[in-house]
Amino acid sequence: MSEAGALSPDPLAGSAFLRACRGLPTERVPVWFMRQAGRSLPEYRAARGEGSILSAFADPELAAELTLQPVRRHEVDAAILFSDIVVPVAAIGFGVDVEQGRGPVVADPFRSEADLARLRPLEPEVDTAHVLETVRILVRELSPRGIPLIGFAGAPFTVASYLVEGGPSKTYVHTKALMRGDPGLWARLLDRLADLALASLRSQIAAGAAAVQLFDSWVGALAPADYHRSVLPFTRKVFEGLADLGVPTIHFGVDTGELLGLMAGAGNTVLGVDWRVPLDEARRRVGPGPALQGNLDPALCLAPWPVLADQTRQVLGQGGGIGHIFNLGHGVLPETDPDVLTRLVELVHSVPADSLAPTS
Repeated sequence: MSEAGALSPDPLAGSAFLRACRGLPTERVPVWFMRQAGRSLPEYRAARGEGSILSAFADPELAAELTLQPVRRHEVDAAILFSDIVVPVAAIGFGVDVEQGRGPVVADPFRSEADLARLRPLEPEVDTAHVLETVRILVRELSPRGIPLIGFAGAPFTVASYLVEGGPSKTYVHTKALMRGDPGLWARLLDRLADLALASLRSQIAAGAAAVQLFDSWVGALAPADYHRSVLPFTRKVFEGLADLGVPTIHFGVDTGELLGLMAGAGNTVLGVDWRVPLDEARRRVGPGPALQGNLDPALCLAPWPVLADQTRQVLGQGGGIGHIFNLGHGVLPETDPDVLTRLVELVHSVPADSLAPTS
């Protein structure tokens, strides 16, 4: 083969994040943070300005800049797209907005069979073209530096909870009532949302995302039997629909200690664990299959440094060094000092991964 026709080396081949996702050895444990872009950064507040957050997502140059800010500041091992899990349902016209300080809200919540007509299939190149342009900008910027971009979508249950409740909820009473009271309609709703998530994720991967995360943030509200019967089949549909693309897939939810074993069987390659379950216990519950991501309590980023450093070392030790991506057990809190996160990344990177591997 001529030099002109030779294949260029993959700039992401040495990515510690992607290697850890696949359970391969790395020199150091990779680290990134959920909500690493956002209100904890003064440069975010300066660039973001006023107006709807959905308008920021719709501006590819701005969304790309907000994605890149924490990578520059903290030198994390991966970037995650600056967007929101409700962008696809907003894009197809369901009537979703994102209120500052509250989150996604729906003016006319999902209540009956007739509401299924409001969930038409997503056409990514038309409906979310701005998202794909953001991904392309980011890949051009990040890939030559060996930094992968994580795309994401909302899992069927969590998106359904917003559509049915009309906004954030602590009890999910309408969601659970629909799930148990009309299982046929519930299944049709989640099937449509699975298709929506799958179309969105496949389009992000086609645009260059090197890994994807499915956020099932509120699924911990369910009992294992309800999750197994009424949610897992649709989550599995999403992951199985991505399997042919060969990229790492991350599955994350909050307060999911009792669900970890089931979630590990959804077809994902990485399982995110919140701070309530130590990683070594999580590994016992899920077995040797998926890599694990997590799981420092975000609140500890506001504790004195010796406390934070000690707990960080504990998390690293529990992760075992191989097949572990260091992260928080949920998102960065807005009041977090960004300099603390930078220092935290430096600490994680300073610990050789082979010093953490369990000895036989």
